[in-house]
Amino acid sequence: MRLLPFALLLALSGLSHAQKAPTKTPDVSKLDPAMGVNKKAEDNLEWHDVTAWGVEGRILPEQKRLRWFDRLPASAEGKVTSAVWNLSRDSAGMMVRFKTNAEAISVHYKLSKPGIGMPHMPATGVSGVDLYARDEKDGGKWKWVQVTKPAAQEVKAEIIKGLAPGQREYAAYLPLYNGIESLSIGVAKGSKFEGLAPRSAKPVVFYGTSITHGACASRPGMVHTGILGRRLDMPVVNLGFSGNGRMDTAVGDYLVQLDAAVYVIDCLPNMQPAQVTEKCIPLVKQLRAAKPETPIILVEDRRFTNDWITPAKKQFHTDNHAALKAAYETLQKEGVKNLHYIPGDSLYGDDTEGATDASHASDLGFMRQADIFEPVIRKALGR
Repeated sequence: MRLLPFALLLALSGLSHAQKAPTKTPDVSKLDPAMGVNKKAEDNLEWHDVTAWGVEGRILPEQKRLRWFDRLPASAEGKVTSAVWNLSRDSAGMMVRFKTNAEAISVHYKLSKPGIGMPHMPATGVSGVDLYARDEKDGGKWKWVQVTKPAAQEVKAEIIKGLAPGQREYAAYLPLYNGIESLSIGVAKGSKFEGLAPRSAKPVVFYGTSITHGACASRPGMVHTGILGRRLDMPVVNLGFSGNGRMDTAVGDYLVQLDAAVYVIDCLPNMQPAQVTEKCIPLVKQLRAAKPETPIILVEDRRFTNDWITPAKKQFHTDNHAALKAAYETLQKEGVKNLHYIPGDSLYGDDTEGATDASHASDLGFMRQADIFEPVIRKALGR
């Protein structure tokens, strides 16, 4: 049984065809004055193509790609399932860093799919670019700045203006459920600007389902993977594949090519207990054979927030958890080291308020997941 909701299924199988791209790009300033780039400001902008310095979350950058912003290299087509391949072309988890002293920041990007939003997930999360900045007055903590509000496949917008003077570091998170064809950052001519190359530190690598992919965050920086990246101040790789995170060894072939700080395997929402029994141990052994020392974290699936009143769903989660726990204990008995475990019962909290549609996290649910993941990841990293 797939835990893919009907709305997401539509998004994958044809929603984009139902949402025709507008023939003319709408005047975004009429939708939200904060998003318009007035003509006078636009004439004075200098645009910086982010491909000139790179983005984090784009694995194996030295390998050929069909599109620059694809998460997986071109070699994955035909090796992973067609669904995983198509989903890998979304820019989920990608983040670009730069420094500037500009008092206004604009963005110009083209989306690969005309479906800007979904019934249960806003356009800001599906197709937005989400801006954060370091606050050096608060210990260099990452803090939110603003998100774009896309209304068409091509977005040219002033994300924010009236910024406090000063040079600072920014991070822009890319769309979760859409792909990127091109992306440039715009600042006023004469402003200082420096593109920051992806950090060389080993990333935290997440392999999971639609929840890892980002459903249903209100904006790209609110997925638990992004929250954890900011808290740990580490690069993150998001290999969430909506409806298709199933502990596949074909995906494992790409995981083992990464020099990861830790692997987080969070695939149970897309799996049956029998599949967990069949596939968990081989995937862990595949990772461990290639990476003898890298920590591996296994995550139970969250419980539907309405499973208190849906007995069959409650039992499904219980059985799934038992299958993963049994696999974990078997691996421990076989001497697999540096293996960690996260229970799923409270990933969304205990008050039924952590999901958008019972299955997929709201921003509250993502924050709660990050709170539970963080100490386990820190322990695995030896922090």
